[in-house]
Formats: sequence, C-alpha cells, structure tokens
Amino acid sequence: MFISRFYRQGAHTIKNLVKAPALNPRTSYSPVVYNQSIGALKHEFFSSTTAKQDSEDGNEENEKINVTFVDKEGDETLIKVPIGMSMLEAAHENDIDLEGACEGSLACSTCHVIVMDMEQYNKLPDPSDEENDMLDLAFGLTETSRLGCQIIAKSELEGLRLAIPAATRNFAVDGFKPKPH
Repeated sequence: MFISRFYRQGAHTIKNLVKAPALNPRTSYSPVVYNQSIGALKHEFFSSTTAKQDSEDGNEENEKINVTFVDKEGDETLIKVPIGMSMLEAAHENDIDLEGACEGSLACSTCHVIVMDMEQYNKLPDPSDEENDMLDLAFGLTETSRLGCQIIAKSELEGLRLAIPAATRNFAVDGFKPKPH
C-alpha cells in the first residue's frame, strides 16, 4: 500500500511540476529546460496525456477516431477521440465509467479494458513490462486486456471497441491487510 501511494504521489508531483511555472526565481536551474526534461520524462514513463504528433499538413492534431466503449451491462457509447489522446482521458472527458485511480501513472490496474477485436489489438504496440505487471493485478484479465491509459488514439485504431470489465481491483482503496500471526 505504501508503494502504491508513493507512486501516485510521485506521478502527481511530476504532473504539477510540469504545469506550474517556476516558483522560486533564485533557483540555479533553468525552469524551461527543467520543465521540458520532466515533460519528456512524464510522457515517456508515466503519463497518458495527449501526445502532440507531427504531420506534414498539420491536420493530424484535429483528427479524431471513433471508439466504442461497452460497459458491464452491455450498453455501448460511441465517442470521438483526438489522435494522441489516451483511452483513459477520452473516457473521463466523455463521462464513461473507467476509474483510472492512479491518473495514468502505471501504478494501478483500474483502467483495465478489453480490446474486443483481435485485429485491432494486434495494431497496438506491445505492452511494456510495467503495464504487464499492473495487468497481472487486473480483475477479469483476458488475452486482449490492456490498460486504458496506455492505449493512445491513432488513425489505424479507427472503430476500436473496448469493453469495461464488470469490476476493478483498487488496492489503494481495498487495502492490503496482512494476516495476524
């Protein structure tokens, strides 16, 4: 439980450092360089924030794909997701019940989704070791399970269908209670 809280706090701190301007003008480092370094680190290892992608015509930032979320009752919600946005962020922006307790910092499995089409699943990059570690903790793990914070919208994923499992395991809330000796 301590480690989970530690990771969440670290991700939250990094997120705030990137957003906040330099608070102390007497610091010996350049805030711009520091924030750019943390921003790159944040996107690379922790975040599910929207990635800006370069394109020749510049229209890719405005492009969106259709994604369908299927909830535990079988109800479907079709949304348009901007290229570069994670499925966790898209779900939150569209009031879809996908928890994401760690805010996309790869410290939980509460944004676990199931890619409903194997062909679409195969278009995704392989999960990182960190994602696989978190998926091992997920409720209802399947062959096409992924974390919503790690699925980033790209044009090849047009028509993606994601099922939200019936339950999640949130160890920060559930807690770990060791057996008394």
